[in-house]
Amino acid sequence: MSQEKTLYMTLLMSPDMANFAGNVHGGALLKMLDQVAYACAARYCGTYVVTLSLDQVSFKEPIKVGELVSFRAHVNYVGRTSMEIGVKVVTEDLRNKEKRHAVSCYFTMVALDENGKPTPAPPLKFNNEFDKKLYEAAKMRQEMRRETQRRNKEITAGIPSYNPDLSETDDDS
Repeated sequence: MSQEKTLYMTLLMSPDMANFAGNVHGGALLKMLDQVAYACAARYCGTYVVTLSLDQVSFKEPIKVGELVSFRAHVNYVGRTSMEIGVKVVTEDLRNKEKRHAVSCYFTMVALDENGKPTPAPPLKFNNEFDKKLYEAAKMRQEMRRETQRRNKEITAGIPSYNPDLSETDDDS
């Protein structure tokens, strides 16, 4: 049985998604990105999944109301219970057929069992060299995330909490 590692979704951007500049609001796009990453990860592992993190969101081009937006999500890496889902967004102007790479980002999703606890995700199988390259790049990003977390902890050590509702033992990272 082959693994379903890739998900495509295409939506028309409507006026209710617009910001004051007439472009699609970044927050509306982030919600769609999360839904696409969820659908890709849940279909891949056959369980409910939750978003652990989102990083390297690059808004390369504005997306205009009336454009057709295609999302391509792919499972790049699988750990024990988590997986990296890369999402690439391409917009298309329906009048002139011009296509642009508008957004790229990476989600870390965690597979959950019926009790809401992390559960093992299926191991990733490589079908081709493309899959291997995505996996290696994802492993490097995972190391960068860990390094960023470690360094952030170092640079914020000793800074009093800016939220008086949290105890000193709560982790702000």
